[in-house]
Amino acid sequence: MSDVPSARGPGKVEPYIPASQSLPELTVGVIILGSLLAVILAAANAYLGMVAGMTVSASVPAAVISMAVFRLLRTGNILQNNAVQTAAASGASIASGVIFTLPALILIGHWNGFPYWQTVLISGFGGVLGVLFTIPLRRALIIDQPLQFPEGVATAEVLKVGAEGGGGVGLLVLAGLIGAIGKIGSTGLKFWAEIVEVGAWITGGTAAKVAGTGAVANGGVPFYFGINASPALLSVGYIVGFNVAAVIFSGAVLNRWVAVPLFAEFGDPTAILTEKYAALATGVQVQLNLGEVLVGADPVGTVSLYHKYVTRYLGVGGMLIGGLWSLFKLRASLIGGVTAGLEAYKRGKAGGEVPRTERDMPMNIILILIAASVIPLFFLFWHFTNSPGIGAVMAVVMVIAGFLFAAVSSYMAGLVGSSNNPVSGITISTILVSALLLLALGVDSQAGPVAAILIGGVVCCAAAIGGDNLQDLKCGQLVGSTPWKQQVMQILGVVVAALVIGPVLDLLHDAYVIGGDKSPLQVPQANLMGTVAKGVFLGGLPWNIIGVGAGIAAVVIAIDAMLQKRKSKVRIPVMAFAVGVYLPFDLNVPIFLGGVVAWLVSRSLDRAQASPARRNEVERNGFLVAAGFITGESLMGIAIAVPVAVQESAYAIAPFGDKYEHLKFPGLILVGIVFYLLYRWALKATPMPPPKG
Repeated sequence: MSDVPSARGPGKVEPYIPASQSLPELTVGVIILGSLLAVILAAANAYLGMVAGMTVSASVPAAVISMAVFRLLRTGNILQNNAVQTAAASGASIASGVIFTLPALILIGHWNGFPYWQTVLISGFGGVLGVLFTIPLRRALIIDQPLQFPEGVATAEVLKVGAEGGGGVGLLVLAGLIGAIGKIGSTGLKFWAEIVEVGAWITGGTAAKVAGTGAVANGGVPFYFGINASPALLSVGYIVGFNVAAVIFSGAVLNRWVAVPLFAEFGDPTAILTEKYAALATGVQVQLNLGEVLVGADPVGTVSLYHKYVTRYLGVGGMLIGGLWSLFKLRASLIGGVTAGLEAYKRGKAGGEVPRTERDMPMNIILILIAASVIPLFFLFWHFTNSPGIGAVMAVVMVIAGFLFAAVSSYMAGLVGSSNNPVSGITISTILVSALLLLALGVDSQAGPVAAILIGGVVCCAAAIGGDNLQDLKCGQLVGSTPWKQQVMQILGVVVAALVIGPVLDLLHDAYVIGGDKSPLQVPQANLMGTVAKGVFLGGLPWNIIGVGAGIAAVVIAIDAMLQKRKSKVRIPVMAFAVGVYLPFDLNVPIFLGGVVAWLVSRSLDRAQASPARRNEVERNGFLVAAGFITGESLMGIAIAVPVAVQESAYAIAPFGDKYEHLKFPGLILVGIVFYLLYRWALKATPMPPPKG
């Protein structure tokens, strides 16, 4: 997508509730419900992001839930519902900032869990800074610029339909129940296999003696296919659409069906490997022979080991180049966003009567809160580095990068939406620059990677919230909310989510082990952040493989540029491709199937020559169903983690132990059911209320 806004130009927007009319917005019920949904959706998005490497906007499901709750209580109005979804969406966005960065501190061996107050400080103050940095951009990006803000517009339409008697909570709840049942059946009760895998030898294994050990590893070329029977992952594919889902899957195909066989056939079975992150965790690099880890492995295990030790680093190189490329493409947006922010600061004390729908948080309050957020973070950095000077440098880098990238994130949210915002690319660049700067300042290899990740964590939270803040303010502009009240709810959502995200992540880590070989929590972005930070200080990474991945990413970028030049409907976003290369194959397959559902729905609408109103209805239905599957499965995954962590057993609630956990067909049937229901319920005709007035 082009970085150039549409040509329709800024225009006057007539809000649903006019500025002259005042309705209750910040009530006790709004604060309680907004806080509760912020916690729930933050937890759900954290689980989803660590599994799939991507998160989705929570605005629409939060708005639908809010409307349903207030309708049951026979109270509420459209502005209260918008205030609730604003807090809930900010909580979900904080989860993105946290899970893209802080798990890296576990992967590099610095943390064993998530220290409560450190996690609260990084996520809470990072998120608050994201809100504060982007408040002055509201007029520049929402009123003066003709940006689309797709999720903000979609949420406003949902709120308007609800205000006029529409609904949709039924689809959300039904899908949520099915997602929860699927998760507890496989992961909790162990009634069937969550991952269905098959493998075979393409060529007969020629025994390869491992040098110096006497052990024998199979030198055959393996074939592998697997699918994770996850309603949530299938729903992610539906939300991102067929194009992106197909690109993600093509990355997986390149890894498992091209790179792994090539390396198995032509690679060196005696290659020396350096165990991931061991140098930082213990001070000693653990080296092992590739052939040693392949001894006795069947085809499925062989593919998994090649992926772990060799081919996934193709994805690391791809994500690194993809992130830097995303930032390069944003250079004009970056300059424009910063300029708009500086101009907005200068206009902060403009006189005259301001309409209710144009009242932002006062500039003096913004500046006080920025200072109050930066000071504790400075002391945190000082604590980690044992140097007030380096802590001060880190704080300065954090503030500059936080403001710059919050502005970029806000601009990109207006162009492509919050769910497609390249926040991880922004964070990669921050960590790389921070690591190089800290290395130049003489920070050692123990503290350096940690310090760089901490800066990246704050900036990532700020960027994630920045895009969400402007998306919600766009929705508020359309429905007639008071901006400063929305900004208060944004900060509330950030704070309550920050207070609970640490224990949630601890629970998930204790139950599933973040980054473990068979763990669903693969945290690809955090893994990349740790790889980059560690690589700057310690080396020891397979830079040859990373370089090949970077080269492949460059080819993908070139092909995508040609497609853009030809104005093709097909695009190849490089970050999506690189994430597909990095993630395990079984996670990519349901995402691709979800994209196929989206394509089938679109084809059905095209054949029926559906009206714009019908297309909007189907888009809304499909998003609600997908959000239901995601939320139900994610929350059940967190609920299952409680007894698993307490009893320290994956079979804590499995009545038959491991007797049935290898059954494959129930999981495949579940995927088929979700595929069918997502298609049918998206196309379901819902009664629409009569037009207002």
